[in-house]
Amino acid sequence: MGNPLWAPWRMEYILSKKGGSCVFCGIEAAPPEELRARLVVCDTPRAFVVLNRYPFAAAHLLVVPHAHVDALEKLSHEDHHALFDLVREATVRLRAAVKPEGLNVGLNLGAAAGAGIAEHLHAHVVPRWSGDTNFMPVLADVRVVPQALEKTRDYLVPFFADLPGVRLPAASEGAGTP
Repeated sequence: MGNPLWAPWRMEYILSKKGGSCVFCGIEAAPPEELRARLVVCDTPRAFVVLNRYPFAAAHLLVVPHAHVDALEKLSHEDHHALFDLVREATVRLRAAVKPEGLNVGLNLGAAAGAGIAEHLHAHVVPRWSGDTNFMPVLADVRVVPQALEKTRDYLVPFFADLPGVRLPAASEGAGTP
């Protein structure tokens, strides 16, 4: 059996207030300024890409269908294909943008499977590099993400701009610089 993966910073999410409106819903109607504020990288007619607010690694993306469902079998055929087509595109574009040595891609279906937002399924696309898990989380209860989430979003947006039917967040001042 392997060593456990410790992510003590996740406690911020675990202890945060839950309930209320779904954090993933309403993206399709949101204006570009709201997309930017919600860390959306791109929005397509049936699914969107957003940065994880509680990342396990830099540029940790979530790919989310607009349909508010908690299980794959509840997605329409069209939404299922749109979701996984966008997951594939996210992997291609992350490889070009941040040049990871590997990627973790997966879904946590249900709270018991580790889904933090179990009521609205979403896929994780996490770029990985050799040695990206270091001593900081273990010794100091601190994670090291080398760039602010807003800067990461601004850097990634141009890599998704050519997707068919895409809507992008409003540009930030100085957008696109690493």
